[in-house]
Amino acid sequence: MKRLLALSLPLMMQLTGCSADIADYRQQQPRLDIFQYFQGETQAWGMVQDRSGKQLRRFHVAINGDVVGNTLTLNERFVYDDGEKQQRVWHIRRLGDDRYEGTAGDIEGVAKGQAAGNAFNWHYSMNVKANGKTWLLHFDDWMYLQDGNHLFNKTEMKKFGFTVGTVTLFFSRKAP
Repeated sequence: MKRLLALSLPLMMQLTGCSADIADYRQQQPRLDIFQYFQGETQAWGMVQDRSGKQLRRFHVAINGDVVGNTLTLNERFVYDDGEKQQRVWHIRRLGDDRYEGTAGDIEGVAKGQAAGNAFNWHYSMNVKANGKTWLLHFDDWMYLQDGNHLFNKTEMKKFGFTVGTVTLFFSRKAP
């Protein structure tokens, strides 16, 4: 057992080192300012996949964003392909140095985020209902601004450090 652990530890350390860092995007353009991007009306289309890549659900999100001072309020209205509807209201505060924190009703604790260049990385934990149970999942959320109106989002959902699913979204901002 000790031998197996000794052999697998370097591999685990290498795999952990392979993840992207927000600083990798510092020079990428156009620059993503989430307050500017989400001010007003935005729409998104997305899907949820399990850990094997099988699509579980598709959805549409209508988003209204309002900025007052250093706070962005996002009112998100989800409609899933099975007809289920959900609403989430985020309150996101700009802390300075391209750092953010946010809260929402189904988020445990405080979400933490950081922006650099065209990217935004957001970490939070959310209670997710699946198969009649509620699971606390940890989200590693990456957003990438393509141009002034389009944004890509890729999220890994983890439980006990293992990826249990992904969420992929494509955003389109309504021109002001």
